Amino acid sequence: MLVTCREMKEIEERAFAAGISAETLMEEAGALMAAQVKSFFPSAGICHIFFGKGHNGGDALVTARHLAQAGWQIESHPVFPRETLAPLTQKKLVEAEAAIITTRRATAPQIVLDGMLGIGAKRGLTEPIRSAAGAIQRLRRENGATVFAMDIPTGLDGDTGEADPEAVVADFTLCVGFAKRGLVADAALDFVGRLAVLPLAGLIAPDEARSLESIATPHTLAGLLPPRRYSTYKGDCGRVGIVAGSRGFTGAAVMAAQAAVRAGAGLVSLFVTPDIYPIVASAAMPEVMVTPVDCYLAALDFPLDALAIGPGVGLDEAPDVLAVIEYFAGPMVVDADALNALSKSPEALRRAAGPRLLTPHPGEMRRLFPASGELSRKETAERYLQSVAQSQSPVTLLLKGSRTLVAESITEGLRVSYNSTGNPGMASGGMGDILSGVCAALAGQGLSLFDTARLGAWVCGRAAERAVTDGQSQESLAATDLLAQFGRAFNEIRQSVL
Repeated sequence: MLVTCREMKEIEERAFAAGISAETLMEEAGALMAAQVKSFFPSAGICHIFFGKGHNGGDALVTARHLAQAGWQIESHPVFPRETLAPLTQKKLVEAEAAIITTRRATAPQIVLDGMLGIGAKRGLTEPIRSAAGAIQRLRRENGATVFAMDIPTGLDGDTGEADPEAVVADFTLCVGFAKRGLVADAALDFVGRLAVLPLAGLIAPDEARSLESIATPHTLAGLLPPRRYSTYKGDCGRVGIVAGSRGFTGAAVMAAQAAVRAGAGLVSLFVTPDIYPIVASAAMPEVMVTPVDCYLAALDFPLDALAIGPGVGLDEAPDVLAVIEYFAGPMVVDADALNALSKSPEALRRAAGPRLLTPHPGEMRRLFPASGELSRKETAERYLQSVAQSQSPVTLLLKGSRTLVAESITEGLRVSYNSTGNPGMASGGMGDILSGVCAALAGQGLSLFDTARLGAWVCGRAAERAVTDGQSQESLAATDLLAQFGRAFNEIRQSVL
């Protein structure tokens, strides 16, 4: 659920009226924020904390105290004199100071906690906040420090996403309770960075609140992964087909199939043309059944619960690709060159015999829907889905990007989920092929295509994050590095309900 800043304040006021104290919320928020920091930085380092007068500064101080207790060295950067701080913030400063470690490490990761301004700040940055924001940016640029914003980056409008020219650029934004609407605005992407929503037990949305927009988090996705029955066998977990690959692009087929296996598909059949069969068969995982077909339409003769089509197929087979899109009766993931074929013959989608999940990156989206170049990502999804509203079967859109957006049209309007995971290291070849395989596996296990897309995007993004935590850099991250991390990502969702 996304909220405005005013709605967030009303939720907090209801919590206070119910007897929950501001200090209780602050302590819970700070503990969760510290846990998020430690999940990305398992080894203690140096933490620079910049805090203002209000309770946003108090959240940062509680976070710093927990980090200090875990062995982090805390470098305190108060923006205002101590006597001007809110009483609760002063109290948290005293408690944090009691836990501060004074021994400096010669080599250690450096992070910054931005706790200067919260959602109540609307005007442009003034001194001394502006200078402190500049100091944060220098630490990020010159020391390689990773910036964690407490609830919202200083200088960003929580409702519109508009940023002051001197606003803090955060690598992570740790959002308390509910995500604010401005955090998912296109203009805010490079200021917000990785978004984590930290639910607090005392902050409860009103019963009448039902937002059509949401953030994909472990808590919101946990219900999509029920425990498997002890008697489960491979036929229960989905027979998944993948149509992929061509000369020079055999890797796309192999990666998509590998991802489907690692995402829980019971049986994976990879359909390829005879000219690349020997190459793919020798490179594929032994669990994948590689099947040569003279015509992609032959895939329709197999009993499949879900199908992915497009990674690396090229354009030479476009007529057959379009026919498969039109005639396959089950759920289908449509990606890469299959999308390019659709951009020239959109009628195949309108006549499709089953539900379709389209997974374009921005370039593919512009080919599918040229008007997207002038629209926001949300507007693009809304307008495109309106354009295919008369299709024979439902269409779901997964618009890739640094805040991957999943959308579908329902009776009440446009239903949207924003992904919260991932990092810039995913800007490399093969990531889309991995996502296609994951989504095909999830659809084959019975998830709706909307749930398939939001779960698949979250798992791929989290796997990329874990790969970097385990030693890869954003520069060295490769698509196949995600495969070894899928198990941990899925388990993280399951553990969120414990």
